[in-house]
Formats: sequence, structure tokens, C-alpha cells
Amino acid sequence: MAKKKDSAAKRYRQSEERRLRNKSVKSSVRTSAKKFVVLAQKTGRGSAAAANITEAEAALKDMIKKIDTAAQKGIIKKNTAARKKSRMQKLFNSLRPAQ
Repeated sequence: MAKKKDSAAKRYRQSEERRLRNKSVKSSVRTSAKKFVVLAQKTGRGSAAAANITEAEAALKDMIKKIDTAAQKGIIKKNTAARKKSRMQKLFNSLRPAQ
């Protein structure tokens, strides 16, 4: 029969591994969100604006994928993921000219 301290040590190792893995995923989500916001702020007028919008759209898709993955794994809550995606989509929609 295993001693209690052995199982406690194993749980500590497991939780530490999970913490580091979760930290990495959260960092990745924050980085991709920041990348999108920077691209969205760069978008100006003229022909360069269209190129920036396409770059921002690609960054948005990447960010949404990372957020969905983190929510699915339980690293962030589902409502938090939905809120972040909604806010970023709203920002992206404001970049496009009114039609």
C-alpha cells in the first residue's frame, strides 16, 4: 500500500505539470489577442488598409481557434471565451467601412 506522502507528492507533480501547460496556453491566447489588436489599430485609410484588414482577419481567426481550444480543454471558462471572441469580433467589424 502506498504511503500518503507518496500520493501527495505525485499529485503535486501532476498539478505542477498542468499549471505550466495551462500557463502556456493562456499566454498563447493573450499573445494572439494582442497581435490582433495591434493589427486592428494599424488599419488606416487607402490601399494599405485593405491589406491590414486581411492580416487582421487572419489574426482574428487564429485567436478564435486558440480561445476555442483553451475553452474546450477547460483552461478558460466557456463564457470568458465567448466574451473575448465577441469583443474582438466587434472590433474587427468596426474596421470595415459601412456599406
